[in-house]
Amino acid sequence: MIARSIAISASGAVMLAASTQVAAEPVRFASDVFIERFMPALGGRTTRVLERAEHLRPGDNVIFVVNWTAAHGREFVLTNIMPQTVTFQRSANSDQDVSVDGGRTWGRIDDMRVRESDGGLRMATPEDVTHLRWRVPPALAARGSGQITYRGIVR
Repeated sequence: MIARSIAISASGAVMLAASTQVAAEPVRFASDVFIERFMPALGGRTTRVLERAEHLRPGDNVIFVVNWTAAHGREFVLTNIMPQTVTFQRSANSDQDVSVDGGRTWGRIDDMRVRESDGGLRMATPEDVTHLRWRVPPALAARGSGQITYRGIVR
């Protein structure tokens, strides 16, 4: 295993785009990044442990958690930049859109294509994801708070 550490800023990876601009009623968010480890436990079992990510190494399984609070019941969009040092794996909420071109175009991973250096197109893979986007509908925003989680593996 490579001994280098990789830094990921949880707070710098989230962008918010509200469908309706409301300066007096902002949507607020807080982000955390955890490392998922499996440790031996009593009786030959394995225990899942989540640790705050301070130093990451290639191969680490990471879980990103974005908590949001909204003072209104209007739809909003939450966009996260996928760190270049992490390969997207999956989201707990499977209806997110992804971008594989730096946020210029959006869609479902199964519908996205990537242009190869020879000009040909291929199906996008999780390794190609550069951004993630979730639409929080009015009914969910009306609850006042929520959480979005997604996983990755450090490259």
